[in-house]
Amino acid sequence: MFKSIQWKLVLMFVLLIIAVMLVFGLFFQYRISAFYHNSFLQAMRHSFSNELTGQLQSAAQSPDSLGELDKILAIYSGRMGISSNRNYYILDKKTGTVLAGSDNINMLERSDNILAAMAGKTGDFIAQRLPYMDYAVGVDDSYIVYIKDKKEEIFETMRTIYIIVGQALLIGIGISIVLGFFLSRTITRPIGNLTTKAASIANGNYDAKIEIKGNDEIGKLATTFVYMTSMIKSSMEEIAQEKNKLETMFRYMTDGVIAFDVEQKVIHINPAAKDMLRIKNEKKLVFDDYFAKLGADICMAQMLYIDQQSTLEKELETNDRHIKAYFVTFKTDEEKLSGVIVVLQDITEAQQLEISRREFVANVSHELRTPQTSIKTYSETLQAFARGEDEKKFLNVIIKEVDRMARIIRDLLTLSSLDNKKYSAHFEFFSLDELLRDVTEKMSIQAEKNHRVLEYFPSTSIPDIYADRDKIEQVITNVVTNAIKYTSDGGKIEIYAGYLYNEVYIKIKDNGIGITKKDLLRIFERFYRVDKARSRERGGTGLGLAIAKNFIELHDGTIKIDSVYGKGTEVLIQLPIPNKDEGENTL
Repeated sequence: MFKSIQWKLVLMFVLLIIAVMLVFGLFFQYRISAFYHNSFLQAMRHSFSNELTGQLQSAAQSPDSLGELDKILAIYSGRMGISSNRNYYILDKKTGTVLAGSDNINMLERSDNILAAMAGKTGDFIAQRLPYMDYAVGVDDSYIVYIKDKKEEIFETMRTIYIIVGQALLIGIGISIVLGFFLSRTITRPIGNLTTKAASIANGNYDAKIEIKGNDEIGKLATTFVYMTSMIKSSMEEIAQEKNKLETMFRYMTDGVIAFDVEQKVIHINPAAKDMLRIKNEKKLVFDDYFAKLGADICMAQMLYIDQQSTLEKELETNDRHIKAYFVTFKTDEEKLSGVIVVLQDITEAQQLEISRREFVANVSHELRTPQTSIKTYSETLQAFARGEDEKKFLNVIIKEVDRMARIIRDLLTLSSLDNKKYSAHFEFFSLDELLRDVTEKMSIQAEKNHRVLEYFPSTSIPDIYADRDKIEQVITNVVTNAIKYTSDGGKIEIYAGYLYNEVYIKIKDNGIGITKKDLLRIFERFYRVDKARSRERGGTGLGLAIAKNFIELHDGTIKIDSVYGKGTEVLIQLPIPNKDEGENTL
């Protein structure tokens, strides 16, 4: 109950009244106490005038000095206000002993004023903390006249004031509670109405009317609330429209889309995805288990905590369909990972076309070998019997082009064998460091002819690898050859090698012309050449990097190319280190 604003306001009124009355009571206590103290001092100073002081001095020198002093003080007792609460005493000035007095007390506390009178001064100090007021005056060198008031009148007055203040406090508290309750309702009632309307809006009723009364802070709050409601309504309508658009797009798009939360449960799936994967009950799908059945080596934990920024691509085969799946994480507005989205593309038709294309290329390549061999044989025969230089020149061009065609046919047949997984590879343990030194030594001659510098920088220790030596050498030679071709005179080609995280790496770096970002995306495509005119002029076919990529993947490795146009290119090859007990494999 006391947590509500209404009761807090009432409590504030009550505390305010209590604080005012306490300050009022303390102020009155101080003023009344000061009044009585000042009145006592003024009365004493007026009473002990020169007349009384002279009489007391004369009496102190008479034979019956004590009796005379007592008589004089009794005569002036009315002026001094002597009563049951205020008494006079005659003290011995040297010892402070009570000699006579208006009551029967024989011993008094030796106050500061008595000590002052014994020292020859007038004791007129009023101590607030003491329960009495006193005044002491020395008479001659033998006596002290001492007046003591018990403050009973002050205490009685203060008790009366406390009773009055207490009664006023109780009445004030009662009035403050009643007034506070009614006044607080002028604040809490509009707030309560706003709370009710807010709850209604939270339930989706954006048309709830809010009354605005007055132009005070509550009125301004209500106006702001009305504006906020209209903005929320507008935003919700926009969100609903966007949601309908997205749902329509998801429903009719040809690509499949599945969204999984961090618990690996499906939170959204469109009809295309259900059709591609023939899913009947998506509620039973669990991310890791389902894609493991489809042959995709993927784990949600890896995507959420290791490969957060990357998009993974996997090819799936299910129900006689070839599907390419793209996996990417998504986040909430708070940048918290919320799950994984999978986009599915049916590439069955494209796959079949690719297979047909590869078969066609393989068949054509096989068929071209016979005429190519015949053309070269006849050309070489004619060249042997050629008479003029022009004939020899033309025949030499034919032989070079036939050799170039032979290289293309050989590369095409190699790719065809790799595509059909019929390519034989001879795996063995060998020294990668020794291989790189051999390649560097052989290719340095070509580099020097083209005014380039080729250098090899091995790390301290490179373990032996289990791979097809010829294929690895072919890949490295191909990459180094490209670096030499596309590096300007005076340029440098550097080869680095080392061992890291159970993998060996080979890095080939040059400061040549570089590759644009657009070309870098297609660099491993077959027949793709960055600079077609220069590649053709230098004998390039556009198949070298495609073959290199296939060879490296044959070894479960990776090859990556990073380049800045105009500054140079860096090729990174990574190969796993298998156990020594592995034998030769034929793939």
